[in-house]
Amino acid sequence: TRFQKEFIALIDKDSEAYDEVFACFKFPKATDEEKAVRSAAIQEATRHAALIPMEVARKALEVMPVIADIARLGNRNAITDACVAMMAARSAVLGALLNVRINLGVLKDKEFVQGLQAEADRIEQTACRKEKELLDAVNQDLRV
Repeated sequence: TRFQKEFIALIDKDSEAYDEVFACFKFPKATDEEKAVRSAAIQEATRHAALIPMEVARKALEVMPVIADIARLGNRNAITDACVAMMAARSAVLGALLNVRINLGVLKDKEFVQGLQAEADRIEQTACRKEKELLDAVNQDLRV
């Protein structure tokens, strides 16, 4: 499926971004000029490393309405499977946002940090709300 391919590609990008940050820490730092180059490289690589898990969070959030539609329109016997998928999607969002936030903590570009943090907060709230809406509806529907 489209989502599966996109998530697999993001796994590779995330690994590459981590390797890039790690490589920057190996840059020479004997002179002030080398320190400046190294610091700038670390900042740019870390910025990139924050954007990859943000894309994971965005994609996982994008999956959530599809899961809700499956729960609503799909086979009634699979409704609990849709709930588990929704919980997994919410966990994917929250896990990705943790990785965004850990990278934001070392960035000096405060405007970039504030913008991504605000988006992360919105995505987290939306994901938790979407999960709760589905679980509340299904739990109500399943009561005997």
